[in-house]
Amino acid sequence: MEVRNRKEGGVDTNDIPDGCSVQLTKLITHVAIHVAGFFLMYILCHLSHYLLKPFSQPRITSDTFVGLVIGNLGFIRGVLSQSSKHILRYLVEFGMIGYMLVLGIEMDPYVLLKVPTKDAKVAYVGMLSTFILACGITPFLHYTESFKIDFTLSLSMVLSSTASPVLTRIITSLKIGKSDIGQLVIATGMHSDFIATLLLSIGFVIWPVEDADKKSSLHRSLEMGIALLITAVFTAFVSPIFMNWVNNENPEGKPMKGSHLVLSMAFMAFAVACPSYFGYSSILSAFMAGIFLPREGRVSKWVIGKINYLLSTIYYPIFFFWMGYEAYFAEFQPLDWMTWARLFVVFAIATVGKVLGTVISGALLGFNWPESVALGLLLTTKGHFHIYLAIAAKSYGKTSTSTSTVMVIAIFFTVVHAPSVVAQIIKRARRRAPTHRMSLQLLDPSSELRILLCLHGPQNVCTAINFIELCRGTADPGVVVFVTDLIELTDQIAATLVKEQGVNTMTVTAKAVTDMRAQVTAAIQSYVEEDDNGITLGRLLALSTFNGMPQDICVLAEDSTVALIILPFHKTQSADGTLDGGHSGFRFVNRKVLKNAPCSVGILVDRGFGMIEKISRSYDHSIDMAVIFIGGKDDREALAYAGHVARHPGVKLTILRFLVDTTTNTSSRPGHYPVSRALQEEEMKLDDECFAKFYERHVACGQVAYMEKHLANSSETYNTLMALDGQYSLIIVGRGERVNTVLTFGMNDWQQCPELGPIGDVLAGSEFSVRTSVLIIQQNSVKGELDGLDDDFSVM
Repeated sequence: MEVRNRKEGGVDTNDIPDGCSVQLTKLITHVAIHVAGFFLMYILCHLSHYLLKPFSQPRITSDTFVGLVIGNLGFIRGVLSQSSKHILRYLVEFGMIGYMLVLGIEMDPYVLLKVPTKDAKVAYVGMLSTFILACGITPFLHYTESFKIDFTLSLSMVLSSTASPVLTRIITSLKIGKSDIGQLVIATGMHSDFIATLLLSIGFVIWPVEDADKKSSLHRSLEMGIALLITAVFTAFVSPIFMNWVNNENPEGKPMKGSHLVLSMAFMAFAVACPSYFGYSSILSAFMAGIFLPREGRVSKWVIGKINYLLSTIYYPIFFFWMGYEAYFAEFQPLDWMTWARLFVVFAIATVGKVLGTVISGALLGFNWPESVALGLLLTTKGHFHIYLAIAAKSYGKTSTSTSTVMVIAIFFTVVHAPSVVAQIIKRARRRAPTHRMSLQLLDPSSELRILLCLHGPQNVCTAINFIELCRGTADPGVVVFVTDLIELTDQIAATLVKEQGVNTMTVTAKAVTDMRAQVTAAIQSYVEEDDNGITLGRLLALSTFNGMPQDICVLAEDSTVALIILPFHKTQSADGTLDGGHSGFRFVNRKVLKNAPCSVGILVDRGFGMIEKISRSYDHSIDMAVIFIGGKDDREALAYAGHVARHPGVKLTILRFLVDTTTNTSSRPGHYPVSRALQEEEMKLDDECFAKFYERHVACGQVAYMEKHLANSSETYNTLMALDGQYSLIIVGRGERVNTVLTFGMNDWQQCPELGPIGDVLAGSEFSVRTSVLIIQQNSVKGELDGLDDDFSVM
């Protein structure tokens, strides 16, 4: 071999032999081409995903499309050598091992030992109906050259399954994950995915794909089965002990010790590798190891996070290129009608089977049929593992390239329709949401005031009676009050519920509940009978857990078409006049109702309001009240309610308007507060119009007293509020949380009860009068992530 000498950089060196130089150049060029191909695939996948974002398509849709296009380009296929194909296959299988390990860790195997839940029942019925359809139809379509029971069962199980990672990502990205149907879809999808993959893993033991060592099928199945069983039992018993030790040695907030991390990774690798040593699939072995590893703990979270990051950044572009390369369109048979028949049938089985199963289970569980159909359509979603199986079937000689390509295209279509289904769910939910959200400002003066007055028990009766008296106004148009008992549904009460025949209602027979309701009804009915002029009384009941009670209250308010919901504050007054620690359950209810109510909401902080003797209807002004007006929609709503109260002859009402003192040195004010000038001017215009109408109607005629307070900042606002101590029996304020003004700037930072707003929180605080009650009013809000529809909507 010829060797040459030359100088490089001023130094004499022996040059590399010509043959080695050529080989090195080819190798570097080969590597550079493959790296450039990876980045091309990476860029195209992200670009296509960005272009499809307006259509709410998940990433797997764009990746599949790009993979099929790029993998079938002739000049790209020509670049790959035989060794490159093998390396590509090894990379795909290695990445799929990580994918299945994460999938297994996120599953709960012990759900099989529990009583089937609602999502489990839906999953079982949907899988069973799809499996039966697939077993009965696919053998006639000749997906394989001859009938093979193992392939038929495997294909049927794949069609029955759901790609839970893909489905979960679709549901959460489209912002319905907090809704009842979203939570049901996610839970059902995970259950279907777990059961189907578990059965496929067990099926691999019975019908192994490869038999390279020429062992008998029974002998090989026994080896794999015993190895898998021992590994599963070992992992189930040892991993919690080992992982808990590692987690305890590495608490949150501190970097993990490298030795512990290496030991944890080695343990996981050992659990994955043992069954595969005896011929079991390493990919399914990763899933089986994952389901017996602890889901909680720092190590598991670290593994899931790191693997998911590597999958999304590096693995998926490689995986989808491999998919496109293997699904070679040149071997596709478009002129054969059986090709299209196989495509249509495999998609139809996956869709019809799931929809049929969810409709049947939905009928048994009491779901609305449109939601049941939507649930079935979403559960047809397939994902990365299903694509891998479709290509692997061709690689192992089970199917032809054309058939595998058909399966990939069918999987693509099971994902494409999902955003449209979610859009229909949102559209239907929005149609069922209240279309006319009531508020006091929009109430026709000639119309009756309708109120949903909520009580925690008999202790609120006196307060309720005085509140009804304030709102009654004149006999025409009068007031309609729905007195509603809020009762937590406990196991003891649930055991006493009796279902009425022919009616979709339940009767409460618990003596404690019926006696309490009778006591409340008797007291309020007695008051109404004394002088029922202008009062219409209704009785309602919200019997539910604290999680479901807010929805019940909102439904009652919507059905009763009320303009105002009144909720008792979660804290009650003690004997010394101070407020106690409160009830966390009722606080949760108040917060959720404030967020979701179809009308205005008021929270009544009772500090002696119920102790006031009967408010006289004579003109002696037996009770002093005030309404504080700073500005904003909530304050305008509070002013509208004050207009109804002002009609009562026994009320002496004073309106206190807090205005910004423009003559004060601006250095005494906060430098910045998050409110745009345009919004500020718009709000000021609405405030002035609203206040001018109120002044003309009530103040100009002497019905209501008026005072102005010119203040420079929130400190002066606080001092002015504290100066009102003991002057009024009831103060009405707007919640005002959604309005930023210099007069309340910074007050949100030290609120104890944000649901009361900055002004209400001060007036309800421990430093304020023990004899002044406070009514905080919020106008309904239609803002939400789903264009007016709350993200935790309910349609089931």
